[in-house]
Amino acid sequence: LRIWGEQGQAALEKSSICLLNCGPTGSETLKNLVLGGVGSITVVDGSKVEVGDLGNNFMVDESSVGQSKAKTVCAFLQELNDAVKAKFIEECPEALIETNPSFFSQFTLVVATQLAEDSMIKLDRICREANVMLLFARSYGLAGFVRISVKEHVVIESKPDHFLDDLRLNNPWPELKSFAETIELNAADPVAHKHTPYVVILELLKAKMMSMDEDNYKEAVDASFKVFAPRGINAELQQIINDGCAEVDSSSSDFWVMVAALKDFIVHEGAGEAPLEGSIPDMTSSTEIYVNLQKIYQAKAEADFLVIEEKVRNILKKTGKDPHSIPKSVIKSFCKNARKLKVCRYRLVEDEFSNPSLSELQRYLSSPDYSFAAGFYILLRAADRFAANYKVIPGHFEGEIDEDIARLKSTAVALLNDLGCSGSPLNDDLVSEMWRYAASELHTVAAFVGGVASQEVIKLITKQFVPMSGTFIFNGIDHKSQLLSL
Repeated sequence: LRIWGEQGQAALEKSSICLLNCGPTGSETLKNLVLGGVGSITVVDGSKVEVGDLGNNFMVDESSVGQSKAKTVCAFLQELNDAVKAKFIEECPEALIETNPSFFSQFTLVVATQLAEDSMIKLDRICREANVMLLFARSYGLAGFVRISVKEHVVIESKPDHFLDDLRLNNPWPELKSFAETIELNAADPVAHKHTPYVVILELLKAKMMSMDEDNYKEAVDASFKVFAPRGINAELQQIINDGCAEVDSSSSDFWVMVAALKDFIVHEGAGEAPLEGSIPDMTSSTEIYVNLQKIYQAKAEADFLVIEEKVRNILKKTGKDPHSIPKSVIKSFCKNARKLKVCRYRLVEDEFSNPSLSELQRYLSSPDYSFAAGFYILLRAADRFAANYKVIPGHFEGEIDEDIARLKSTAVALLNDLGCSGSPLNDDLVSEMWRYAASELHTVAAFVGGVASQEVIKLITKQFVPMSGTFIFNGIDHKSQLLSL
């Protein structure tokens, strides 16, 4: 609640999550979501618990060997939070994807773990068509993979780590100017002089300080860069209001209706600015002056909100929707966060796999910093192609070791050639490592990948913070986490 608030928690409690394959990676992902309080989970896995599972999955024990893995994991997860509705389906996820694609439309989000490339591509198409969010996660020896696939994801509460306070000192409105003019900066009273807020005295320099212990003047100097921030909106917000989706119709989402209202506000009432956020940071000041200053900011923010709200209601009416279908609280949150809006769009997995950004892929493969991440990316795909061609996972060999490794390398080289990267370097030691992993799931890697995956799921469901863009690769050899933009 402290991190994502009541609205975020409510969104989690309404969500329905489907997990495909409940090995270590899937179990760790779902464990975090169950503890976070999602509404319901459905575990899909057709396998039985084997002795080998006892060494890498905390959600099974000796008594469950030979039992349904989905049933066992579901029972363990239910123990962690009995408020979560949990059910299981004993079926192979790949078969479900092939034979019953409509099954997935009932969920808010699908977490697909340990799927091979062809199943990933099919599931991605199914979830896009059903407008269901999808996240892929995979651990393979010391390599990890996470990839979000959503047609469009919009974020109002992006909560960036660093963002300038919206003080509007570079473009003050009349009430703020009038307030500043009422402050007597040349007052003889040293106490009053020490408690003039820096918003009012920002243009003064150290030379005007009466003594070196006046923290308000020090704050003014430290915050002076805020005055020089350019007027108007940033390039990212400009791109959002110029997006084709801002031309709304009856099929437009609430977000784009509010963007359309924002666009109109910026052009007309806002004089090139977004609505004021209405909050001010702590600063050295007398209580009376600080409260009065705070009220001026809050009044301006409320006035801006009322203008935007009216525009939203009018747009809804024009497009044939209920004018009150968007709650006041949502519009207020939108206004408060207008400068920090984010729109994330993701390529189909099939598009990335068949036609990745050639220049980026070549750059990653030849870069000392990214070569292992790019190598793992290629070799994960090569391992799937190897398994499809030879009907066996690389590393599960019957013949000569060197021959099996050579086959994996030639498969990877053929994949690179198909992608237009012929001649790109591929680390021989990394090829041997991937062969050595033999598709094993190590619990430490699975737990880390599951942690990353569940964090992204929470971002997607709560629509808070910005989910990762690109393909996430965990390199367990060097303990590096990197995003590939392909």
